[in-house]
Amino acid sequence: MISLPLSKRSSKLLIYLGIALATAIAIVLLLRPTPVAVEVGRVEQGKLQVTVNAEGMTRVRDRYILAAEVNGHLDRITLNEGDVVDVGDVVARIDSLPHTTAVQEALGRLAEWRAQRAGVETQRPKTAALAQARSRIATTQANQRQIEARVAQAQATLEQAQRDRQRAQYFASTGVISRQAREQAELNEQTKQEEHNAALQAAQAARSEVAVAQKALALLQAEQSDPDYLLEVYNARIASVEAELARLQDEAQRTEMRSPVRGQVLRVLQRSAQVVNDGTPLLELGDPTKLELVVDVLSSDAERVAVGNAMQVTSGTTQLEGRVRRVEPSAFTKTSALGVEEQRVNVIGSLDAPKVLGDGYRVDVQIVVWEKRNVLQAPLSALFRCNQAWCVFVVNNGKAERRPVTVGQRSDTTVEIQQGLTADELLILHPTEQIEDNRSVTIND
Repeated sequence: MISLPLSKRSSKLLIYLGIALATAIAIVLLLRPTPVAVEVGRVEQGKLQVTVNAEGMTRVRDRYILAAEVNGHLDRITLNEGDVVDVGDVVARIDSLPHTTAVQEALGRLAEWRAQRAGVETQRPKTAALAQARSRIATTQANQRQIEARVAQAQATLEQAQRDRQRAQYFASTGVISRQAREQAELNEQTKQEEHNAALQAAQAARSEVAVAQKALALLQAEQSDPDYLLEVYNARIASVEAELARLQDEAQRTEMRSPVRGQVLRVLQRSAQVVNDGTPLLELGDPTKLELVVDVLSSDAERVAVGNAMQVTSGTTQLEGRVRRVEPSAFTKTSALGVEEQRVNVIGSLDAPKVLGDGYRVDVQIVVWEKRNVLQAPLSALFRCNQAWCVFVVNNGKAERRPVTVGQRSDTTVEIQQGLTADELLILHPTEQIEDNRSVTIND
């Protein structure tokens, strides 16, 4: 009877102790920090490359812009982009008739001056020669007056044709007359314009003939008193005409433009038949199998780029290799997509491109400015600043261990570790304020 109460008291005591122990365990578990889930990266030993990344463009290494070498009427260019041309092929023509005509006229003047010089060398001019020169002046002046009358008539006819064309265009726009009638008026104006131009040229030629005749008379009159002086004058005239003739003959030979290179037509700049001036660009030629890279980088990045640096080129799924050939000495201003003005520098690289690439293709380029093998490296996202130094959190036995490190070269994703870490250690990536030294962590799968 006495042991029963003791047994009950013991049972109650055990129950109370169990409840107290469970409560204490629960409090400890509640107060213990919850492990923070983290992503980790591994410290590795291997090759490290530091690159300058930018977009680039391919372009033909040697580009030739063929321009008109003389003034004249360009024939329609029949070549198309991509057509193959060889050295010496005729790729464009300018109407040679005006130039050959000018050559013939110069030859005629040269023969005339030489003949007159021969006459001075043998004898003085006779009275008949003077009379003939005066007669020639009268004839050329009469011819000039007739031609100037034709010019005035052609001018009036042209003005009338222009008014007719303006009326035709107006009536055609309102539907009063047909398009054919409008085109006929435009054609008539063009015809009258050509007639007017021809009359102007004839008038100019007539004035030249009068001037030549007057000069001839003046020379004959001067020969009466000083034939030696006239010989010098003729010699000067002949030299002047010979120089002009050489120039005209050279221009006549340059009416055919020939390809200076074996390659392809890159662009046709002037296709239609038209009047062009000396220096007008006509065609762009080059060899699209010989390409180079043009990469514009920030001027701050250009300071790290040197001739000979390797270039890793990506075009779609194609991987290519290149090498820096030249860094241009002058920078230029370029506005970025965000509207910020940037100073950029063109980096020119050599490239052995496959046939799938052509002129003006966009490519992604990585310029290797530093590389080394067997480098201890860590993910760049594991670094953070601590007391004006660099630190990382190392996962050690399930806890975060803050450790200062000494860093060297860095790429876009990795950084060289010079001191503070060893290979295969795990680092916490993108550490937040929750991560503290000796804090428990769990690694995300």
